[in-house]
Amino acid sequence: MWTLPAGILDDEAPLGDNEQCNLIVVGAGIAGLTTAYLAAMEGKSVIVLDDGPVGGGETGRTTAHLSNALDDRYSELARLHGDEGARLAAESHTKAIDKIEQIVRVEGIDCEFERVDGYLFLTPGTDPELLKEELRAAHNAGLGDVEWVERAPVPGIDTGRCLKFPRQAQFHPLKYLAGLAKAVQREGGEIQAGGYHVEKVVGGDPAWVAVQGGAIVRGGSIVVATGTPFIDLFQIHTKQASYRTYVIGALIPKGSVTRALFWDTGDPYNYVRVQSLSAQHDVLIVGGEDHKTGQAQDTDARFERLEDWARERFPMIERVEYRWSGQVEEPFDGLAFIGHNPHDTPNVYIATGDSGHGMTHGTIAGMLITDLIQKRDNAWATLYDPKRKTLRALGRFAKENLNVAKQYLQRVLPGEVKTADEIQAGHGGVMRRGMQLTAVYRDDAGQTHERSAVCPHLGCVVGWNLTEQTWDCPCHGSRFDAMGKVIYGPANRDLDAADDDQD
Repeated sequence: MWTLPAGILDDEAPLGDNEQCNLIVVGAGIAGLTTAYLAAMEGKSVIVLDDGPVGGGETGRTTAHLSNALDDRYSELARLHGDEGARLAAESHTKAIDKIEQIVRVEGIDCEFERVDGYLFLTPGTDPELLKEELRAAHNAGLGDVEWVERAPVPGIDTGRCLKFPRQAQFHPLKYLAGLAKAVQREGGEIQAGGYHVEKVVGGDPAWVAVQGGAIVRGGSIVVATGTPFIDLFQIHTKQASYRTYVIGALIPKGSVTRALFWDTGDPYNYVRVQSLSAQHDVLIVGGEDHKTGQAQDTDARFERLEDWARERFPMIERVEYRWSGQVEEPFDGLAFIGHNPHDTPNVYIATGDSGHGMTHGTIAGMLITDLIQKRDNAWATLYDPKRKTLRALGRFAKENLNVAKQYLQRVLPGEVKTADEIQAGHGGVMRRGMQLTAVYRDDAGQTHERSAVCPHLGCVVGWNLTEQTWDCPCHGSRFDAMGKVIYGPANRDLDAADDDQD
């Protein structure tokens, strides 16, 4: 749904070998560009590298809720991280929204930023004590303005008493990134987005990255802000899980739904907001139906369930105009991993684990990592430390990693199809040839294209995603386009040729 404004970047010279700067940022999404902007505003020389366009990854697929009402609930965050941890989580997300608002104002970014209220209401059959507990926990975390209201302003149903979270916000994410990119360039920063695939990251003095094609960029620090880090083989990927979430955009009459953020308490939960479109229409953005990446193929049914849910509660819907899905990285203890990359040199940083709050977690990353680079104390550093071990979350940790282990059974099972003739145009399927597992895609012209079906990260078997026309890894969320080109990590190279040795 989101479109990138024209003319974001000034003309850039080709990337030269042995470029030198203070800060190298890998990833031109919300976390990467916020870090680049804040560092540039403090006089750092910055270069941003991305193999896709600005915002071309998951930032462009967000529903752009800016919220301190966190998905894992403050009652759960207090259990996992203690009362002080929950308070710091509330503080950091609140300040992230404030920081976005400040940047929009200072830079004059026309990105439709507006403050709105948020409403958390019960799914039918849910124990009302859940909201009572969450109200107590939110107040204990410092959100004293969260309050009861008699109902959420949802036209189709009486939600009953619900919680109101005031002063949340929303915006157009790509217009915001366009403003950040322009500001980075104004401050002398360089943005090389589109075709600049980083193959290697090495910390030290100086730190350096190798870009596909042979260029080397050297710098004082490196930030890897690519959704999920491709520079870590095991540690981070055992502590978070990749999920797909689904979104529809439905046309509604202008002004027919209150401009607010809405969430229910389902599992998975549904989330809603309103986006301006024209003088006659708004777009009602409705998300939900999450599942682990690569572990479901019923995408059409998920979109249908979303539409049914939305039409029951918002009867003014005229038609569904947009459909898309996005990737969410769910940390085992509810909060992002932001800071020094574990088992790396001190000048290599990562930002990952958005937990459904990528816009605020990404902004927190920019604020926190800038402080770390500048050797300033930051009260949030321990809470978001990628090296942390949250003992009370070990049950979730074990459950997610057991799920990953089960996916390796696909290595010994028959393929989805016996021959390529079974695959329709525009579809893909995994086929076994002896010991080889092959990912076969048939394009709209009827021609087949084959790659190895084994993910080059840690060897799981990919599955076909009909909605996005991609091959998705069910273990750690790596994704590849229909032809096998890597588009999302932790894998950092394409699927192998079909005849390569997979043993």
